[in-house]
Amino acid sequence: MRVNSLDYPHPSRRMAVYARRGMVATSQPLAAEAGLEMMRRGGNAVDAAIAAAAALTVVEPPSNGIGGDAFALVWTAGKLHGLNASGPAPKAMSIEVLVKRGIQGEMPRMGFASVTVPGAPAAWAELSARFGRLPFPALLEPAIDYAEKGYPVSPAVGAAWERAYRVYEKMLRGPEFRAWFETFAPEGRPPRIGEIWRSPDHARTLQIIAESRSEAFYRGELAERMDRFSREYGGFLRLEDLDGFRPEWVEPVHVRYRGYEVWEIPPNGHGLVALMALNMLKGFDVSGRDVADTYHKQIEAIKLAFADGRRYIADPRFMSVRVEDLLSEAYAEQRRRLIGETAGVPAPGRPGGGGTVYLCTADGEGNMVSYIQSNYQGFGSGLVVPGTGIALHNRGANFSLDPDHDNALAPGKRPYHTIIPGFLTKGNLPVGPFGVMGAFMQPQGHVQVVMNMIDFHMNPQSALDAPRWQWLEGKKVAVEHGIPPHMVESLGRRGHDIAWSTDTASFGRGQVIWRLDNGVLVGGTEPRADGQVAAW
Repeated sequence: MRVNSLDYPHPSRRMAVYARRGMVATSQPLAAEAGLEMMRRGGNAVDAAIAAAAALTVVEPPSNGIGGDAFALVWTAGKLHGLNASGPAPKAMSIEVLVKRGIQGEMPRMGFASVTVPGAPAAWAELSARFGRLPFPALLEPAIDYAEKGYPVSPAVGAAWERAYRVYEKMLRGPEFRAWFETFAPEGRPPRIGEIWRSPDHARTLQIIAESRSEAFYRGELAERMDRFSREYGGFLRLEDLDGFRPEWVEPVHVRYRGYEVWEIPPNGHGLVALMALNMLKGFDVSGRDVADTYHKQIEAIKLAFADGRRYIADPRFMSVRVEDLLSEAYAEQRRRLIGETAGVPAPGRPGGGGTVYLCTADGEGNMVSYIQSNYQGFGSGLVVPGTGIALHNRGANFSLDPDHDNALAPGKRPYHTIIPGFLTKGNLPVGPFGVMGAFMQPQGHVQVVMNMIDFHMNPQSALDAPRWQWLEGKKVAVEHGIPPHMVESLGRRGHDIAWSTDTASFGRGQVIWRLDNGVLVGGTEPRADGQVAAW
């Protein structure tokens, strides 16, 4: 029997997972087991997160890779820490340079003009050095083993791989893209679901990263290969860009929402959009989940928050407004008043003064990690450094080519970033990590999952199982078929342009771990992916 699709004749049901000693929730089972293996070896939640993240670059390559970016929120010793491992634009890349090459209007989605400095390998090393317990090389052993000996491609990953291949075989023209096909479609096609896929190039690269604690990626053999590849095809990435990169520890930002604190990474990430929306929504009496007025207010709050986010979120050194002003109670009330009875198309206010993987871990000692890494859109830029398995991300595609925009492309500047890890606390105590990947769906998924758990008292698995909506643009909203038809009709009468969607992948894929008052961990994993909660 050959499993070749995601079409199953009967619905499946997942239950929340309960455990005490440790938990790892990821979008791919082998990665979850890699993380749990580290805990069984005596490692902590940070070790588990790094092992799972490295494994995901191998077992879920359509969504992330070695050449992507990462962010993390880490709860340890009574404090929440934030890590921003997103890379800047190369020093040789600017609006003026792109214009001279005939690039105008918007940033390219493929090729070297979309490539910024990758941050994921630096994130692994930084997290390990500050909070890990096991030797760094041990954390990458499962990923290296999967790459070297192979693993069976799982259903959601296989489907995403095939979709990407169909796009890339039409779009990727030129010798610089040859290595993508040699690496990810070596037999002239993507691997099928259940087929064993091996990548010796990935294995060798991960071994070099393990032995050098990621130094070789930025200041050694791998950096030199990226520089050489970029120069050969007129790219912008150089050794000096890689050598100059360091992840940045940042202070997480939050809003209080119905007795809880909801935490996100500050800009250049757009977790701010989720926080602004929740700050507006907490001023309303939400009577129930499957009530048209609830959906309407959620959608309108997200639209208002995105209007501000797309205008103001950027590398914080270049933002024209302050984060604390966007999150102020006064500004939330000002924006809340704009939510009426019918759908609107909001503009930015003036405050005073798609591929990604998300995972979370927790151990029995109280450590918890909310972690996300991405190549951005599928495999990223379509560029793979020959002989390495390093798929370079296309995060630079989010820059603006308008020189007056806060997020305008500039050398050494980080772009607006869509990947956002989330975390919940209550009364200065950790509740747990959560996240929903999916480009501009992410803040929308955060709002819906948080409200499902806090407002509607769902357990983590139910909160992820619940059908979602997704604002697209203007008054256009896509909804999953689990949302009742009468709800869709009611939203239509309020002026929303509603459309049913069968593309479940576009509604995001999340993971949640919630710590009960007695210390028991409750985990949920995304039914729209191959996810698993591994626990003991």
